[in-house]
Amino acid sequence: MSYAVYAAAALAEIAGCYAFWAWLRLGRSALWALPGTVSLIAFAGLLTLVESEAAGRTFAAYGGIYICASLLWMWLAEGQRPDMRDGLGGAICLAGAALILSGRGR
Repeated sequence: MSYAVYAAAALAEIAGCYAFWAWLRLGRSALWALPGTVSLIAFAGLLTLVESEAAGRTFAAYGGIYICASLLWMWLAEGQRPDMRDGLGGAICLAGAALILSGRGR
């Protein structure tokens, strides 16, 4: 369940941040900030659904998943294929997230 919530949170955060990127870096309309803001609020709300005794642990584990989701976004939404170092770095981060999640409640 945690991984599904983390994946949804990552999509919401990346989409929200990308909306601001599109507005401020790609010259899109300021109206992009509206769905971006809603998406970022959804991201924050989703993280509260993860069962954990400490917000910091939740955020730390999420970090690894966010990194992998960002690389996937770069590939699928931006058309930039991750290279071997991206893939290896993402795998290391995902392993770290799994390690953090496996130690919950101890």
